[in-house]
Amino acid sequence: MTGLSLGLVLLSAFAHASWNLLLKRSDDKEVFAWLFLVSASVSFLPLAVWLAWTFPVHQPGWFFVGPSIVLQVLYFILLSRGYTQGDFSLVYPVARGTAPILVAILAVLLLGESIGILAIAGIVAVIAGIYTISWWGSFRRILRESVRLLGHGGVGYALLTGVVIASYTLVDKRGVAYIQPFLYMYFTVLGAALGLAPYILARRGWTAIKAEWSRHAVPIWTAGVLTFAAYGMALTAFSLSKVSYVAPAREAGIVFGVILGVLVLDESFGRGRLVGSGLIVLGIAMISISP
Repeated sequence: MTGLSLGLVLLSAFAHASWNLLLKRSDDKEVFAWLFLVSASVSFLPLAVWLAWTFPVHQPGWFFVGPSIVLQVLYFILLSRGYTQGDFSLVYPVARGTAPILVAILAVLLLGESIGILAIAGIVAVIAGIYTISWWGSFRRILRESVRLLGHGGVGYALLTGVVIASYTLVDKRGVAYIQPFLYMYFTVLGAALGLAPYILARRGWTAIKAEWSRHAVPIWTAGVLTFAAYGMALTAFSLSKVSYVAPAREAGIVFGVILGVLVLDESFGRGRLVGSGLIVLGIAMISISP
C-alpha cells in the first residue's frame, strides 16, 4: 500500500469514527443517519456540479453507481435491524469482521488481486483485534454458546451486513475507475438518502424527523460532512491501491473510536481495548508494508 493511500485510509478512518460517535449520541439513530445523508446531499451539491463539469462521467460508471446505491440502502436497513434484535457488542464485530475476510477472498477471485503473506497476516491481526475489543472477557461464553448465537436474529443481520459491506466495497472499487471518487460518493449518498426516504417516513414519520433535527441540527450537518469525507477518501484510496488492503486498513476507525470514547464519552480503556487496538495497529502496519 502506498504512503498516500495509507494516509487517506487513516484520515478516512478518523472521520468515520467521528460520525459514528455523533450517531451514538443521537436520540433516534435511524432518523439521524437518514438526516445526515440528506444534509450531505444538499451541502455538497455545488461541489458535485463542479466535479461533474470538470470530470465527465464515463458511461460504464453508471453501471456501478446503481448497484452501490441499492447496497448502501440495504446496509443501513440491515445494520439497524441487527442492532434492534441483537447487542451492539455482538452485531458490530460480526458485521465489521466479516467484511474484510470476504473482500480479500473476492478481490482475489473476481478482481485478480494478489495478496502477500505479510498482508494476510495483517488482515488476520485486524480481524482478531476487532473481536478482542468487542468480546474481551466473554470469549468463553461466545464459544460455549456459539451454535445458539449463530441462530440469533441479530447475528444473522450482522452477517448479511458484512456481505453487503464487502459487496459495495468491490462494486465501488470498479466504479471509481470511471467516476471521480468524490463525485461517485455524492451519487451514492444522494441515492441512499432518496432510497431510504420511504423507509424512514413509514417507520418514523415527520414528527420524529422534526424532533431529531430540532435537537441535533449541528451534529447532523457535521456527521454529513464527515461521512462524505470519510468514504470519499476511502474511494480515492481504492483507486490508488488494492481493495483487499484498503478494506481491512479502514478498520483503524475502531481504534480511533476507542480513543474518542475514552476522551469524549469518558469510557474506560480496559485491557481488552488495549490488546485489541494493538492488534489492529499491528495488522495495518503489516498491510502497509506488504508489496
